Amino acid sequence: MHPQNRVKKIREAKMLSKAELARLAGISPLTIDRIEKGKPCRMATKRKILLALGLEIHQKQTVFE
Repeated sequence: MHPQNRVKKIREAKMLSKAELARLAGISPLTIDRIEKGKPCRMATKRKILLALGLEIHQKQTVFE
């Protein structure tokens, strides 16, 4: 797990593959891979990931530090 975010940990806890999360979020699996490695992403992308993980926008801090 990269210290900048918990996307991978939450995704694996929900038993989702990168491809499944990408499909749910409407973004590419490559983008998920980059984010899980701690690369920066746009706020809109973070919002899509949060919603795809079934989280609320206000829970952003628990996923993205």
